[in-house]
Amino acid sequence: MPETARAAAEQRAGSKSEDCMTNGTPKSGESRLERGKRTLAEIDGEAGNNVVAALADIAPDFADYLFEFPFGDIYSRPGLDRRAREIATIAALTAMGNASAQLKVHIEAGLNVGLTRDEIIEIIMQMAVYAGFPAALNGLFAAKDVFAARFPVEQDDAPS
Repeated sequence: MPETARAAAEQRAGSKSEDCMTNGTPKSGESRLERGKRTLAEIDGEAGNNVVAALADIAPDFADYLFEFPFGDIYSRPGLDRRAREIATIAALTAMGNASAQLKVHIEAGLNVGLTRDEIIEIIMQMAVYAGFPAALNGLFAAKDVFAARFPVEQDDAPS
């Protein structure tokens, strides 16, 4: 990258909201587990808590791993904001084609961090090019379920 382009890119990156880039930054004395619990709650809200609760009777230690590695370490890194991380996660889970439950959690998380329904649909449709139509269809149906639960149609808005 030419030096002027690199400087411009660094300047743009530096102008992003400080809050947007550092939400997951460790607090003084905070453990990976504590940071992971806080980050998961901030991103996934109730959906994340439901995943952890579902592990309690079968693999409670796995819940700790879920807190510590993805949310305590990876999501808390600087460099990408949470919105960008959820775009990548929604795309990856869609491309897998077999992770509907996790995709639904991350579609919820995407909405929680500011993605719109239209953006989520576009992310999933983009995956048809790289992961195939079946994976994109599965993703769109997962999104449809999440949107229906999160944004119920009012009776006055329902088609006649």
